[in-house]
Amino acid sequence: MATILHVHRHPDDHPPTRIRYRTHRLSGRSIPRSAFALGDEGHKIIALIAEQLDPAVREMIDAMLAAELAEPRTDPEERLVALKFVLHLVGDLHQPLHAADNHDAGGNRKRVVANGFRPSNLHHFWDTEFVERLGTDPREVATTVIATISDPQRQAWSRGTVSDWAMESFGLARKDAYGLLPEPSGRGVYVLDDRYIDGAVQDVRLQLSRASVRLAVVLNKAIEGTR
Repeated sequence: MATILHVHRHPDDHPPTRIRYRTHRLSGRSIPRSAFALGDEGHKIIALIAEQLDPAVREMIDAMLAAELAEPRTDPEERLVALKFVLHLVGDLHQPLHAADNHDAGGNRKRVVANGFRPSNLHHFWDTEFVERLGTDPREVATTVIATISDPQRQAWSRGTVSDWAMESFGLARKDAYGLLPEPSGRGVYVLDDRYIDGAVQDVRLQLSRASVRLAVVLNKAIEGTR
C-alpha cells in the first residue's frame, strides 16, 4: 500500500541496521528467514509473520519508540525518523503481500495485466494500483477511511498482538490476493478481472482502516509509557 502507508524517505532516513524477518509460505508452516537492509527498494522491511516477533526486532522497536519518538530530549530530526519508521512498519504489516509468499517474492514475480491498468506485477498492484482506486489524494482517502470506522470496529481492531495482525494479513493474502487469482495464461501472465479487482480494493480499504486504528494504539502506548 505504497501510496498512503509508505513513507517516501531520503536514503539517510534509516540507519544501516539489518533486521531479520519471517514470512509464511502458503504451502506450509515453515518460516524461512532472510536479512535485508532497511530502506532498500522493493519494500523489504516487513513480513513479520511468525509465532512471535524476532527479539532483535522487538528490541529495536522498543528502543526507537521509547528513546527517540517519545523522549522530549531527542533531536526533532531523529524523532521524525523514528515516526517514519513506525508509519512504515505498521503500514507494511497490513499489506497482505508483505505478509505472505508463494515462492514468488510476495507476488513480485507474478506478471499481471488488467483493463485500465499498466502491466506490472501482483505485488505492485496491491501496493499501489488498488490503493489508488480509493482516490489519488492521500488526505481525502485517509479522511474517508477514518470516517467509516465504527466504535465496535475500533475496539476490536485495537486488540491483539503484532503477530496477530500479521497473521490476519497473511490470511487475506492466502484467501484473496493469491486464492482468487485466475489461472495464468500460456505465457505465465495473470489477467485480473473486475471481480478480483473490486474484491482487492475492498480488502485494501479494510486494511487501511485497521492500520489507522492500530497505528494510533502503537503511538499512544509508546507515548503513555514514557510519562
